[in-house]
Amino acid sequence: MELISINVGLPREASWKGRTVSTGIFKSPVEGPIKLRTLNLDGDGQADLSVHGGPDKAVYVYPAEHYEFWRGELSDLDLTWGHFGENFTTQGFLEEDVHIGDIIRVGSALVRVTQPRMPCYKLGIRSGRADMLKRFLESRRSGFYLAVLEEGTVQAGDTLSYVERSTQGISVADVMRLYAFDKDDWATMRRVVEIAALPESWRNHFRHQLEKRDQGST
Repeated sequence: MELISINVGLPREASWKGRTVSTGIFKSPVEGPIKLRTLNLDGDGQADLSVHGGPDKAVYVYPAEHYEFWRGELSDLDLTWGHFGENFTTQGFLEEDVHIGDIIRVGSALVRVTQPRMPCYKLGIRSGRADMLKRFLESRRSGFYLAVLEEGTVQAGDTLSYVERSTQGISVADVMRLYAFDKDDWATMRRVVEIAALPESWRNHFRHQLEKRDQGST
């Protein structure tokens, strides 16, 4: 697994549907070593901290393998690394293979996989398409977030290596599948709510679904 691009950007204003909004979706590749800190990379920032950023979303990862699909879907755009707002563009680090709670060494930093990325309307700003949120979700190419366990220095070309694999074996793709598609996979959902590394907001969502199901079956 390889880190092929590091992308950062500070919030800026953009026009969307007749109004001006602040967004950190615009990321660009940077060269050389960069410090990865508890909340983000040096030179990076988020506009709306109520839904973006924070310890469980310090780094957004997007697999480079997905770009081939999107180049077909968005053929009129020149897609460069960082287009989807990701901080790390990676190779060989896919949602189906990565488990919630996996601990990864990258450069001198130590990180943990926490959750899938839920798309927001600002993806539409970046791509110039109002339907981008829907298309992104339906593609199941979500990418995922990392929490920083140990700060360190990272740079493009670094290897990502597993330090510890989650014993619960729930992948990023599993969580997204349960949330948006297979909403009645109760057996897997009961396993998901037991994953301590999954942020409480996600676990509460699935607990609520299970409670509704249990109440309906009594």
